Amino acid sequence: SLPSRSLPSFLKVIVGVVCGVCLGWGIRGKLRRKPGAGILPEPPNSLGGEADIMGESGELKLVLIVRNDLKMGKGKVAAQCSHAAVSAYKQVHKRNPELLKQWEYCGQPKVVLKAPDEETLVQLLAEAKRLGLTVSLIQDAGRTQIAPGSRTVLGIGPGPADVIDKVSGHLKLF
Repeated sequence: SLPSRSLPSFLKVIVGVVCGVCLGWGIRGKLRRKPGAGILPEPPNSLGGEADIMGESGELKLVLIVRNDLKMGKGKVAAQCSHAAVSAYKQVHKRNPELLKQWEYCGQPKVVLKAPDEETLVQLLAEAKRLGLTVSLIQDAGRTQIAPGSRTVLGIGPGPADVIDKVSGHLKLF
């Protein structure tokens, strides 16, 4: 048992610690909130929150569509896909950081598909843009295996998987 004299100072320490913890949580919460969050009303066509970001299926993904007619080596394909993934990441980081957070949270799903030729790649690009998806069309510098300016890979997303599938769902895995 504690002596009666130290009880008031012991209680003061406990109260001080509890107040400090509560204050810390409050400050941390304010620092984590985005400036201006909650000030503007949601657009009238908005469903609110995650439903807007994730679409009907609730899933997000990034697809990388490789031109199959160029017959690029495995290393070349990997490098071109990396260019498309980095470009997509940078665009979404700038334009829609909340979508990027959700994609990261769900494991950053990526799928590599193949397209038969450049014409198909361009058609897929146009359809993805029409649906408002992020696109990254990579053109090669031509230092190694293929002609300069060749369109090698199209990145679509990250975005709602069900919307991306409307563009690329018919393509086969690379």
